[in-house]
Amino acid sequence: MTGWAIIVPVKPSVVGKSRLAVDAVERVTLARAIALDTIAAAASCPSVERVIVVTDDVGLVLQAGDIPGLRFVAETPAPEEALTRPPAVLVGGLNGAIAAGAVVAGEGMPRAALLGDLPALRRDDLAAALAAAEGVEHGVVADDEGTGSTLVTARAGVPWASAFGEGSFAAHVALGFSPLEVPEGSSLRRDVDTADQLAQAAALGLGRRTAALLAGSAR
Repeated sequence: MTGWAIIVPVKPSVVGKSRLAVDAVERVTLARAIALDTIAAAASCPSVERVIVVTDDVGLVLQAGDIPGLRFVAETPAPEEALTRPPAVLVGGLNGAIAAGAVVAGEGMPRAALLGDLPALRRDDLAAALAAAEGVEHGVVADDEGTGSTLVTARAGVPWASAFGEGSFAAHVALGFSPLEVPEGSSLRRDVDTADQLAQAAALGLGRRTAALLAGSAR
């Protein structure tokens, strides 16, 4: 089977993760480290052929130089580029950003949108979910709370769709997405918006950037 294209949307760090407050750690730096660890885990997954990062965060792009094979797409297109984007891609917000990445990927390969706030993500957990997604047109993975979504998928040849936002897991299921069997406690389910969730992710084992940042703050 053709390898997957993984689309990772990342808000600019100055506005992302507004609820994430950790003593002695700058929020912007922490948000960027979390996103980079997520991207690095996806790029290292053997099931993944391409990683497309949709972001306007120039600092993140500069710091991602040690992660091979990334393709960056601006969330806010230049005026001339906007003229070539389908209207559905220009709606803005998280789903619009992901749709822009899906256009770059094309429909000739399976695609998945992975949220960029999974600092404990292990490539084997991602690979297992992608293997499960091969048998369905659209798949979705619930977060640890069971209300949000951390991964949505589309098989090759199937039009892209996503419904991220409040209560997104139920919204995806209502659209016909198949829930993917991912074990409780999987690193793919532990997204991070708060300090408590970051502590839960740390118990699973953080990526090197996030771990180093938190270790430095503890000195």
